[in-house]
Amino acid sequence: MTGSGAAPAGTGAVASVASAASVAPAGGTDLIDVWLIPTDQPEPVVRALYELLDPAERARADGPDRRFGRRFTVAHGAVRLLAGARLGRDPARLVWRYGPHGKPGFDGLAVNHSASGALAAVALTEGRAVGVDVEEVRDARVAVRMARRYFPAAEAGSVAADPDPAGRFTVLWCRREACVKAYGGRLVQGFGLPLDGPSPVLLADPGALGPGPCRVEDVPAPGGFRAAVATVGAGPATVRQRIWSPPD
Repeated sequence: MTGSGAAPAGTGAVASVASAASVAPAGGTDLIDVWLIPTDQPEPVVRALYELLDPAERARADGPDRRFGRRFTVAHGAVRLLAGARLGRDPARLVWRYGPHGKPGFDGLAVNHSASGALAAVALTEGRAVGVDVEEVRDARVAVRMARRYFPAAEAGSVAADPDPAGRFTVLWCRREACVKAYGGRLVQGFGLPLDGPSPVLLADPGALGPGPCRVEDVPAPGGFRAAVATVGAGPATVRQRIWSPPD
């Protein structure tokens, strides 16, 4: 995929909004925007978003897997549009900053993103560390096997006993990924965390990941996907979920 000279997509790319998105945060409450991004988009959208990418992003988009390249372009281009709109800056000029384990962000804005299949997710906030994860629901047999290998025994048992073991496993996996990504840690550090139970889950002590508390919340996602967002800190926060769509 090479540059087309198309004008960059505008920053007016807002979308259908979940009901929670209409709730304005109270004074002193951090606002965490979580956007779900459908990454199979028409060619003109892909070309326009490609123009926003930096050289490293373009190199990944131009790899041998064309479908991956298109989805990568849409996810990263949309992230730039959303971050630029929130910061009031040109999305094409934003420069990624990376933590010790590769956690990304922009100056003045905590950003975390994830992609699985034809769906990506991004979380943005100024107020605190944040992590987000989205996953396609796995095969039930694979889910039970992976739960036994990676989850605490009680959680592995709850996955195996659930009427929808694949869905339950994927929920718990997303929670782990989101929590680990909020701290900029490694996934292995999250395998032993107790994350079962109703959403949201509050971890008073996330162990080796860092100081708590950490709040982990499921995010509504289209059928076949599960998603979660995690935020670090004890102060109040409002999660606002939206579905991204390209500008007209």
